[in-house]
Amino acid sequence: DGSVLDLIDTDHTYLNERLAKHYGIPHVYGSRFRRVDLPDGNSRGGLLRQASILTVTSYATRTSPVIRGNWVLENILGAPAPPPPEDVPSLDAGVISAKLSLRDRLAKHRADAACASCHNLMDPVGFSLENFDAVGRWRDREAGQPVDVSGALPDGSKFAGVAGLEAAILRRPEVFVRTLTEKLMTFALGRGVEHYDGPAIRRVVREAAKHDYRFSALVLGIVR
Repeated sequence: DGSVLDLIDTDHTYLNERLAKHYGIPHVYGSRFRRVDLPDGNSRGGLLRQASILTVTSYATRTSPVIRGNWVLENILGAPAPPPPEDVPSLDAGVISAKLSLRDRLAKHRADAACASCHNLMDPVGFSLENFDAVGRWRDREAGQPVDVSGALPDGSKFAGVAGLEAAILRRPEVFVRTLTEKLMTFALGRGVEHYDGPAIRRVVREAAKHDYRFSALVLGIVR
């Protein structure tokens, strides 16, 4: 029953030996999951650093700033990019040189006005997670070059890396809590939330803020 903001930034995680090895965290043995406190500056802790999410938002052979960025917009900020028109072409390796970095290739893609309106929202968010490879392992370099993790949110705020993204999200915690409340309410009601549910959702978030956004405050608010 902690603050749900711990889902964004926290100083601990839960590991067994196999996952600890994947994360590069020593001294965790056996198949049992247990809480592990993380030292300052560690690359883990919080949903955005979790290998399962980082893997499912990647392709089989490389990361996808586009998919990762849209996942954050939709599931953390509640503001997904609109779906692409049916006639928008894919990122064509035959036209855009594969020797370019992924950031440069996507910049070429955004030069197409039909692509730019959505990709200008998604790509900068996803770039901030590029320290994580396609299966969520930490990396400082890609193809021999330092990874560029400069990013931005749709509101124009700029930052670098996953820590910067987390800090930007937590500057307006009510946005994330509103998104989480909508998902909890969908589960509770067995239907999607509608525009007329807005006042109830905002009331739940306001009341939860008085209790440090504790999980129980959200649940009780929804029940009431």
